[in-house]
Amino acid sequence: MRVQIFDTTLRDGAQGEGVTFSSDDKVKVALALDKFGIDYIEGGWPGSNPKDISFFKKIKKYKLEHAKITAFGSTRRAKNKADEDPNLIALIDSDTPVTTIFGKSWDFHVTHALKVPLEKNLEMIEDTIAFLKSKGKEVIYDAEHFFDGYKANPKYAIETIMAAQRGGADIIVLADTNGGTLPHEIGPIFKEVRKHVKRPIGIHAHNDSELAVAVSIEAVNQGAVHVQGTINGYGERCGNANLCSIIPILKLKMGIDCIPDENLPRLTELSRYVSELANMSPRKNMPFVGESAFAHKGGIHVDAVMKNPLTYEHIKPESVGNTRRILVSDLSGKSNIYYKAEQFGIDLSSLEDHSKKTREILAKLKELEHSGYQFEGAEGSFEILLKRLINQFNEYFKLNGFRVITEKRGAKDKAISEATIKVTVDNEYEHTASEGVGPVNALDRALRKALTRFYPTLKEMKLVDYKVRVLETNKATEASVRVLIQSSDGSETWGTVGVSQNLMEASWLALVDSISYKLMKDEKNGRKIKG
Repeated sequence: MRVQIFDTTLRDGAQGEGVTFSSDDKVKVALALDKFGIDYIEGGWPGSNPKDISFFKKIKKYKLEHAKITAFGSTRRAKNKADEDPNLIALIDSDTPVTTIFGKSWDFHVTHALKVPLEKNLEMIEDTIAFLKSKGKEVIYDAEHFFDGYKANPKYAIETIMAAQRGGADIIVLADTNGGTLPHEIGPIFKEVRKHVKRPIGIHAHNDSELAVAVSIEAVNQGAVHVQGTINGYGERCGNANLCSIIPILKLKMGIDCIPDENLPRLTELSRYVSELANMSPRKNMPFVGESAFAHKGGIHVDAVMKNPLTYEHIKPESVGNTRRILVSDLSGKSNIYYKAEQFGIDLSSLEDHSKKTREILAKLKELEHSGYQFEGAEGSFEILLKRLINQFNEYFKLNGFRVITEKRGAKDKAISEATIKVTVDNEYEHTASEGVGPVNALDRALRKALTRFYPTLKEMKLVDYKVRVLETNKATEASVRVLIQSSDGSETWGTVGVSQNLMEASWLALVDSISYKLMKDEKNGRKIKG
């Protein structure tokens, strides 16, 4: 058995709140999906906006290895003949080998949304598909609101897909458009549909009940050979069925072919690539491909995973291109510390009285976390802390002092900030200043300005994210704050953390760790860091 994968990230997924694709982004996503082995890529609705028209023109310049591009549209309007309907003409002009058409399955929608007689809707479905077939198109028919329609009027819902079959639809897809169908409802409805439909049947599920993946998998159990969804579950309202979960479930759990075996380890990479182009932050707790999918925090869990990963992992992370992560926190045990040290290239067991030293590290970690530190997203700071505690860290510079001034000269003038800093590097003294759009930016600029003369590789580094979390909110403006910084040099991204009752000091601590990590990393990789 093989299941076709139909990706609608560029059409249904693009309707999700916050998701934005340019026409060039859409081309990049389509090429990545094709390379991954997706069967159908729905590029958009050419009758609805210029961006989708542009995409269909641009994608023709590429020879796809595997996928078929499909354009999306609705059945003809009631007052139009099929060959005169502007939307259908736009579908033909898009020049795709496949056309996906949706039509109404729910009598309520026919009478209240379309406002046409039930029989008229059947005519619109049949002759729309027949017209597209006459133009040489492969036609996929999406039966919109099919499950709701079936529950309301099963006879009429069946009649709509029979009309699609008479029109010549190649695949008939049952859509849970409102996302309210439960998995146990799929079987009886599919059994009834299969009595009437001789075409291949597919499923298109939305996630409004957090069940889109479950509904899709149950549909496959009931004979669906075509599954529609989006990368990362993007889509309108609560999203669509998440192909990043469906694909590994089919491949690894059910033994069903849907993409080439050799491509599955690229799933996590694909998920994050699409996130980047969609301008969406990757969701950490996403199954299979999320950063936290194989992250272990509790000491007992870590100890067991180090003995055998199967104790707390349902698949091998690398099978979907993900990695195991061991987190350090106040819930950590010695196993966490040993594991993280090994990741950093530190053999704690080689230290004199290593068991005592590990207990000291663990005690310091829990003390810092109690005071507000959090190392889960700041592994750069944790590696520095670990090396400091075992006397293996090189202090790259010494702070002699800094001062930050923010000034607003008039009600209509913008506030400006200036930071002055004094540091010593190998007994050489540097005193410099820099302005910034805010106090933290000014301090960051001044520190880099002071150090770049000594360490030129710092020019490669930039701050990519800055977050402030107020701790102990009941203390109001006297509360401690935690600053988390993400930095990157183009080849690696790392996180650092600082905690203080003073925002600037917390920011300083995180900035210092960030720069120190960059220099430590370059030194470890054999790069010359001194100018």
